[in-house]
Amino acid sequence: MSSPTSWACSTACPDAPVRSAGGAATLGAVRSLVVPELIEVEFYRRLAERTVGRPVAEVVADDDWFLKGGTTAAGLEAALVGRSAVAFRRRGKLLLVDFSGDAGSADEGPTLGLRFGMTGRLVVDGANAIDELIYSSRRDEPIWDRFTLRYADGSSLRIQDPRRLGGVQLDPDEERLGADAATIGAAGLRDLLAGSTAPLKARLLDQARLAGVGNLIADETLWRAGLDPVRPAGSLSPAELRRLHRHLVATIRDLVERGGSHTGDLQSSRTRSGLCPRDGAPLERRTVGGRTTYSCPVHQR
Repeated sequence: MSSPTSWACSTACPDAPVRSAGGAATLGAVRSLVVPELIEVEFYRRLAERTVGRPVAEVVADDDWFLKGGTTAAGLEAALVGRSAVAFRRRGKLLLVDFSGDAGSADEGPTLGLRFGMTGRLVVDGANAIDELIYSSRRDEPIWDRFTLRYADGSSLRIQDPRRLGGVQLDPDEERLGADAATIGAAGLRDLLAGSTAPLKARLLDQARLAGVGNLIADETLWRAGLDPVRPAGSLSPAELRRLHRHLVATIRDLVERGGSHTGDLQSSRTRSGLCPRDGAPLERRTVGGRTTYSCPVHQR
């Protein structure tokens, strides 16, 4: 078990927006026109923290497809029932739940990894942090419940995923992911880009090198930093590297404060006829790293 990820926004930024399953907003729910990226999973993490200390009474994991890496329903039941979550962490887009160890033992308990894919939402005590995802539905359909923790007090934590693109894994290999994009330092970013001839955006999207950057965060960061997404990643000067790191950190912080990955300054212009909000030039639309990419040919060099 690793210590919980430290993130500067975890106390300074507003609480996750939450809406009850019945529709009543409790903290201003977000209609997020994205798939779950780092920022949305951070909102899930904050919502899930309310379950810390609750003993697990039952694990419902009937969908074998949703269980990854050799995880089984029986294994989850044996590992988690009777234990309580002691911490919720996030590494990139992966939500990690650290559970208590055995009574009287110094050994750490199991860790549960939760992935949300394109359409997964976390629902805790009937409330969710994200009101709507672009490829999902706002309906609360029990048939879409892929995984549920039921607690001794009658409350619950569940993943709803209409398209079954997420997954649950017991004790996932966290080191398969790169450094978290919200906490990576300037030197770490420099090292992961150094010597690479891959397009800059593709390198930022590589979860094994930098965990958590999705399509919208990448485009917004590079637009703010004035860097062309197709430039070789290893071609940045020291000044450009510092600028990229500064804007990556600021972009993530801003989008958390605004309420989602879809709230960037570039977002409304990401259309075929979009104009750069900074200088009015027609935006270029290309495919970089397998993702649709918008950039300004004037100020992004």
